[in-house]
Amino acid sequence: MPHGGMMHGGAQTNEKADFGALKKIAVYCKRYIPVLVIALIFAVGGSVATIIGPEKISDLMDKISEGIMTGIDMDGVEKICFTLIAIYGVGAILSYGQQFITTTVTQYTSRRLRTDIDEKINRLPLRYFDTTTKGDILSRISNDVDMISQTLSTSSANLISSLALFIGVIFKMFRTNWILALVTIGSSLLGFVFMALILRKSQKYFNRNQSDLGRLNGHIEEMYTNHNIVKAFGAKQNETNKFGEINDSLYESNWKSQFLSGMMHPIMIFVGNLAYVLIFVVGVAFIVNGNDAVTLGTITAFVMYSKQFSQPLTTFAQSMTQIQQASAASKRVFELLEADEMTDESAKTKVLSDVKGNVEFRNVKFGYVPEKTIIHDFSAKLKSGQKVAIVGPTGAGKTTMVNLLMRFYDIDSGDILIDGVSTKDMKRESVHDLFDMILQDTWLFDGTIRENLVYNKEGVTDDELDEACRAVGLKHFIETLPEGYNTILNDALNLSEGQKQQFTIARAIIKDAPLLILDEATSSVDTRTELVIQKAMDDLTKGRTSFVIAHRLSTIKNADIILVMKDGDIIEQGSHNELIEQNGFYAELYNSQFVAA
Repeated sequence: MPHGGMMHGGAQTNEKADFGALKKIAVYCKRYIPVLVIALIFAVGGSVATIIGPEKISDLMDKISEGIMTGIDMDGVEKICFTLIAIYGVGAILSYGQQFITTTVTQYTSRRLRTDIDEKINRLPLRYFDTTTKGDILSRISNDVDMISQTLSTSSANLISSLALFIGVIFKMFRTNWILALVTIGSSLLGFVFMALILRKSQKYFNRNQSDLGRLNGHIEEMYTNHNIVKAFGAKQNETNKFGEINDSLYESNWKSQFLSGMMHPIMIFVGNLAYVLIFVVGVAFIVNGNDAVTLGTITAFVMYSKQFSQPLTTFAQSMTQIQQASAASKRVFELLEADEMTDESAKTKVLSDVKGNVEFRNVKFGYVPEKTIIHDFSAKLKSGQKVAIVGPTGAGKTTMVNLLMRFYDIDSGDILIDGVSTKDMKRESVHDLFDMILQDTWLFDGTIRENLVYNKEGVTDDELDEACRAVGLKHFIETLPEGYNTILNDALNLSEGQKQQFTIARAIIKDAPLLILDEATSSVDTRTELVIQKAMDDLTKGRTSFVIAHRLSTIKNADIILVMKDGDIIEQGSHNELIEQNGFYAELYNSQFVAA
């Protein structure tokens, strides 16, 4: 039940390259190091097989060229061909094994990331959700984790094999002919220079792209969830303009990042082709000058080596695009995983077993932000079984007091006690278990009626379901459904707001907690249904301390005590009749609603 207020977008993303986030992903994968070592061995083996190939092809070309005049040694040619088939076959098997291992590891890592995020969300204070849109959080869980997963599954596997191939090719080239090796490497250095310049320029756009995507998801989630409000207020054009601004920013950052990173591939192709030309020129010069160190087979081998040498460079270029995106995504994911959590309460063991329901607020002070206190010095003693109404103008602190009572937020100073025990000494979950809560905003999830009613409570019988549904006037409606309690609650049922509220009230009846919080729970129902629900509410409040946040003062005339709040303080308290006789602030509020009528 977080306090109201406009939520803001997620944390601003630093536009500088942040490969520290990728280091965190690497640390995150350290448990898989043994199998990754096996993948690395497979990658090296596959690369070795690929590197040996050109040497055998060089031997084949030389054998064929030598036999043109004297006759080709077909047995020797056949032997080399079978050797090549064996080499490339082993290389393919090793490469598949390496790909399989890295893909498996990345999927395990992605699953673990999502699990850790889900667990992290349950440890985050509500303050975090007050300042971050739902859409931005969803974007981090889905889009950002997916980007990390794709990068790990494709780029990591390719980078391992490409690195092994890159080192092996350099070794093999220098062993074959160091001059042609220098020619091949020198021409490729040009590609590295361009790659470094592009990476430096494009990273900020990849960061901005992920941030804009989160903002866009947040805007879409807010606008389409409340689409009827947007239409009712004729704000379609205004929201369309906002969407257009964010969408344009996303287009710009995405276009620039893809344009810059897209330059790397054609540049590497140009560098590779340049290497072919230089190899032929230098190689032919050797042959013309009668240098026996270079033959037609040597030139053929170096053309293949050049292709193998440029292939890792091209892979590096393509992978860097994904790595940059993964860097931005990782930063956003770890911002969430490293956000400040609620304090650890594992050492707290205090649990109330026989709850009477006496509640005391003792000099409570609180502010959602440190520099702005909204509950200044709240004190009140409430007896077991009392029906307590909290009234006051908008912004008086009514909902905030309930948030503090349930420990959704921790107070800045003072204390809140239940049966003489400070809520600070109990775990938050233990405090939550003491309360039923029925709010104005209903919440039903996509599941059966039974699952919605018994939510998180085990051992509920059909008789208990019948009793709760009969009390709120739902029993007849459920009996008309073909599947009864096993009917799936979704949009196809077309439930009214009043029926949704009846379900949430029935859920509270089934939970049967010793304390009850009501936030104008009958505001969404018609008069006839309200009478049925009001009777169920009266039965529900019997024998338990109940807190009613009242907006319609007619609904709390029978409250045992009414707390009148203004600017975070209690300015009046007493029964309805006592407060009317005082002719103070409460009387003014009450008369403003009913005298005219």
